[in-house]
Amino acid sequence: MAGAARHVFHLQPCEKTFMSHCEYPEDAAESELPGGCGLLHTSRKYLKLKNFEEEIRAHRDLDGFLDQASIILNEPATSLDDVLRAMLLGLVHKRDSPEPECNLDLLMAMLFTDAEPPMEGKVHLLSDTIQGVTATVTGVQYQQSWLCIICTSKFLMKRHVCISRLVRPQNWGENCCEVRFVIMVLAPPKMKSTKTATEVGRTFATMFLDITLRQKLLKTRTVDEFKDALLHQRQLLTAMKQGPTPSIHYSISSICIQRSHQPLQHKDFFPVAKGIREDFARRFPVYSLDFTDGIIGKNKAVGKYITTTLFLYFACLLPTIAFGSLNDENTDGAIDVQKTIAGQSIGGLLYALFSGQPLVVLLTTAPLALYTHVIRGICDDYDLDFSTFYACTGLWNSFFLALYAFFNFSLIMSLFKRSTEEIIALFISMTFVLDAVKGMVKIFQKYYFGSSHGNHEDEHVSALSLMGVGTSLNTSFHAALNTSLLSSPPELTSISSRPVEHVSRETAVLSLLIMLGTLWLSYTLYQFKKSPYLHPYMREILSDCALPISVLTFSLICSYGFREIKMSKFRYNPSESLFKIAEMQSLSLGAIGSAMGLGFLLSMLFFIEQNLVAALANAPENRLVKGTAYHWDLLLVAIINMGLSLFGMPWIHAAYPHSPLHVRALAVVEERVENGHIYETIVNVWETRLTTLGASILVGFSLLLLPIPLQWIPKPVLYGLFLYIALTSIDANQLFERMALLLKDQASYPPTHYIRRVPQRKIHYFTGLQALQLLLLCAFGMSPLPYMKMIFPLIMMVMIPIRYKLLPRIIEAKYLDAMDAEHSA
Repeated sequence: MAGAARHVFHLQPCEKTFMSHCEYPEDAAESELPGGCGLLHTSRKYLKLKNFEEEIRAHRDLDGFLDQASIILNEPATSLDDVLRAMLLGLVHKRDSPEPECNLDLLMAMLFTDAEPPMEGKVHLLSDTIQGVTATVTGVQYQQSWLCIICTSKFLMKRHVCISRLVRPQNWGENCCEVRFVIMVLAPPKMKSTKTATEVGRTFATMFLDITLRQKLLKTRTVDEFKDALLHQRQLLTAMKQGPTPSIHYSISSICIQRSHQPLQHKDFFPVAKGIREDFARRFPVYSLDFTDGIIGKNKAVGKYITTTLFLYFACLLPTIAFGSLNDENTDGAIDVQKTIAGQSIGGLLYALFSGQPLVVLLTTAPLALYTHVIRGICDDYDLDFSTFYACTGLWNSFFLALYAFFNFSLIMSLFKRSTEEIIALFISMTFVLDAVKGMVKIFQKYYFGSSHGNHEDEHVSALSLMGVGTSLNTSFHAALNTSLLSSPPELTSISSRPVEHVSRETAVLSLLIMLGTLWLSYTLYQFKKSPYLHPYMREILSDCALPISVLTFSLICSYGFREIKMSKFRYNPSESLFKIAEMQSLSLGAIGSAMGLGFLLSMLFFIEQNLVAALANAPENRLVKGTAYHWDLLLVAIINMGLSLFGMPWIHAAYPHSPLHVRALAVVEERVENGHIYETIVNVWETRLTTLGASILVGFSLLLLPIPLQWIPKPVLYGLFLYIALTSIDANQLFERMALLLKDQASYPPTHYIRRVPQRKIHYFTGLQALQLLLLCAFGMSPLPYMKMIFPLIMMVMIPIRYKLLPRIIEAKYLDAMDAEHSA
């Protein structure tokens, strides 16, 4: 007696979905049981109807298979086995595409739950079928006039379709009492996710779901008439699917702008402060919940809050130290590490308490360090007081940001498509990796090959040339370290007094091992939640704490395990006064005008960075529910930076990838399987202020840890950390995923929405055009000329007309919209 399992897929026309009665075969092991009893495993699931307007494969299946399909009209056989055998004979021995290695009896066996003809004690049922159903108040009614059978065999070389019309209705058992049409789909196992037997069967089953088509097919006399009827049905389904489609909502503004082709109107920017008022109306009612969610109630997330706070602390502190050291050198101590840490803590606290979207993380970045360096050069050239001119530039920046907020300019960011955002995000990740590699190369040049670095000024200029201006991310964090960490203080590096340094190859090799070890440990722990080891709760804790564990572990290994090998430390000079306000009255009108020009360019960088990073954090796939506050957050950033400017502290704005990684750290993630592909989806996110609040407080307390023990963190650990951040930031980057498709077998393509809706060639064209835009960003963002980097925001704005005017001339708009869609399945 055979315990058996079968697959049965059902279509539900009233809901426009396929309901699949699909069984995943368990063991069909033989067992001898008394009374002729056996086991039959049955499970059901839904399959979506084939969308002939959006899914490109629906048309290609018909066009490709109808020309070669084996169509049998007026089949006289009455038994199911005879009908299927006649269909298989026509498929296996076709002249245009024969299957010489295919065994007819073996294929027949694979269609059924057992390998023998029906007999007493044997369960002889079809293993894998698709049927149409209609849900009613009394249950489910099957469409019994047609049946789609699908089969996968490793002996097949290509896909085949056969359609048989029976002379008279046949009764083949339960739910198959009046069968007139049988559709058989055969396919090899390793196929692209949109070309599997199930997908091809879904195409034909969607068509046969229409009773009008079935009646028309019964009247056809020739094979050509039969095919013409199917093609006509394809046109009807395509026309039926066309029409107004649901808008894709993308919460970029206070009124939840829809990503549509409707251009912005002048009236959208008025009345003044409308967006700010709506932000308050949306976020203020849930303000108290930002402090109590996960703390009070049944569903607590205290452990996740603690681990996320530690992650944010290290992710914010290390960039702050590096850019503080760089600013100390660029400004001759006017802005140092202490002021940078103090500004980060104060700004982070204010933003955590009063922002509309507290999951966004503020940081000082490489572009801001570049602006600071340019301001210092202008002050030296025109004999201006740096603190005063810096404060004036910052005040003008805040003034323009306030204007943008009051006049609802954040609506402009709705013009940035997902593809544009991902180009910028991938550029940031690239500069992380590139600068880490450059830093390590410089270490090897100094310690392994023994090349001289010249004087301190040469190192300073070289470091600036490495500093890639990205977006809000610390894109050239490592470049900053090339100056501040690789070199000693100026008084120790002058040509006349600098002692001769002996080549120490151990330092170079150890630095490489420490960097790679930090990357390996952090990423291994990050992926540990997917492993089968330990309790799930412990796996989640280790994954959330991957960053602090790796930094502390390799800092201790380097500082204590190899203490005889000297490693570089960051530059630190204590501040005389942290809170000394600038004297604004000393500036002339000409200096104020120059500061206004610099402030305007700076405000464009702030505007794009703040809104772009906030949009990535608020992406629909993150499933945030408390709403957005783009206009209010922009005004709050203006207020915070106004205070920082007056006290001579570094400016801060939203940072990538820290903000999306912060959202990810607070998310509840599930793994799901579709067509054999495993992907992660966010179920919900704990939207809280406590993590950014706690991290900002810890950053403030870090002032007590200067210079020791913070100087014990060696430079290679930071490089490894940057590689880790870059690696984790590209996990959900669709541009990177599509680039990877060029190296993958088609059978390994994931079943994403753009794979289903866009021809493969168009996908690769689009990816190539995005790569060209990425190269354009690199040309300006990584330029050694500081003034080219200052106009980098303008280059990002140029990408808007490229997307709306140039790309539609190369790729159809419907395909561009499909690849820019927010959902992934």
